[in-house]
Amino acid sequence: MKYIGKTNFKHKNKSKIGVLVTNLGTPDEPKTKALRRYLKEFLWDPRVVETPRIIWWCILNLIILTIRPKRSAKAYETVWTDQGSPLLYNTKAQADKIREQLTATHGDDIVVEFAMRYGNPSMSSVLDKMLEQGVDKLIVLPLYPQYSATTTASTFDAVAAEFSKRRLIPELRFINHYHDFPLYIDALAHKIEQHWATNGRSDKLILSYHGIPKRYLMNGDPYHCECYKTSRLVAEKLGLKDDEYMTTFQSRFGREEWLKPYTDHTLQALPAQGVKSIQVVCPGFSSDCLETIEEIGIENRDYFLEAGGEKFEYIEALNSDDNHINALVKVIENNMLGWSKPENTDVRVAQAKKFGSTF
Repeated sequence: MKYIGKTNFKHKNKSKIGVLVTNLGTPDEPKTKALRRYLKEFLWDPRVVETPRIIWWCILNLIILTIRPKRSAKAYETVWTDQGSPLLYNTKAQADKIREQLTATHGDDIVVEFAMRYGNPSMSSVLDKMLEQGVDKLIVLPLYPQYSATTTASTFDAVAAEFSKRRLIPELRFINHYHDFPLYIDALAHKIEQHWATNGRSDKLILSYHGIPKRYLMNGDPYHCECYKTSRLVAEKLGLKDDEYMTTFQSRFGREEWLKPYTDHTLQALPAQGVKSIQVVCPGFSSDCLETIEEIGIENRDYFLEAGGEKFEYIEALNSDDNHINALVKVIENNMLGWSKPENTDVRVAQAKKFGSTF
């Protein structure tokens, strides 16, 4: 096997610390063809759907990819902007602000880029770019506060697969969750308090997270527990009583049981229980995207209002808010501990000369 190496490797190249910020991904455009390509990559990942491959190939290619891309394209059209999908431009804004802060503190020997697990910019292209710039120490930060094998572990799989093909492997640190990190909890609480200051409070606060099949929990995935811990910490920070907030799970598909309570079923039931106004926040989504803007802000709003609810408000994701960026930067810096700033001395050049290497 021929391993990939740096095309311009020289021993005198400067050594740099890299920070790779990753998110789930997005189609390139809100068109059926682009959605089919994106969904095929996403849903074929065995971390996402743990079904025997032969059975799942038939379901995916003969049923799902013939129906869902057109429907999903229509949904994406409702949230698409001149900058592309919300997930793309929000993640880019986050990476830009993280780069700005880290560079101001640690100098230009820090390289910060972002990539998507599925779609573009791809892991492969961004890692190529970073390694070409001399990154030999790398921190990977998946923007999933709560760990799940379906998201966080899948990102690790993609990074590991890329490095399995490369000659030079950077020293690697992988951040697999930050669901209870104090600054992240503070940022969430502050976002909610800001909304309250402008709009007042509702009868109940709903904290909605992306769902996963219940059997993943039963097989040891800690996601469910980490979501509930985030909710509890935020509620404590806000001084909420147990009956003033709820944790729910959204975005399920297929026929098997997923984590409960389901967000849509909950919103349909609450008005009959006397809850006439709600506010929904999605702590597991670091960036606003289709699942928050369209699924929560439009689809689930309609469920609540049609069931007799009177007031529905969606509280935006943390996106590139300063408090959020400060929290992410601190998570990154905590994982940089023990890594000194690259010295970039002439030692490597001298060693290369000694052994007759070109540089």
